[in-house]
Amino acid sequence: MSRRVSLPAADDLFRPTAPAAQSPDEAAPEAPPEPQPRQRRDSKRSSGRVRHDEKMTVYVTSDELLDLEHARLVLRRSHGLAVDRGRLVREAIAMVLADFEAHGDDSALVRRLTEE
Repeated sequence: MSRRVSLPAADDLFRPTAPAAQSPDEAAPEAPPEPQPRQRRDSKRSSGRVRHDEKMTVYVTSDELLDLEHARLVLRRSHGLAVDRGRLVREAIAMVLADFEAHGDDSALVRRLTEE
């Protein structure tokens, strides 16, 4: 038996997490750039507990952070739902965007943003 430790290679540690892009030889001919339509899901749901490829930083006040943490603890205590703050924020975003998509100008998002 070898006393040497087996470690992962650099290729294993630094592998890409997103699908590889096409090589220039395989690329389709240039077309005028058009925005890609957003893939629509039947029901607006957050991504839940999965590995996320994108990151966004949001700054909140200390009161907003305390409110978020309080909601997380109430969900755990009263409903038995152990969720982290990220999942709670993703669910809230999904709910607001679903309401905006369904109600447009009459959505809570538009009302709150126009009150400022």
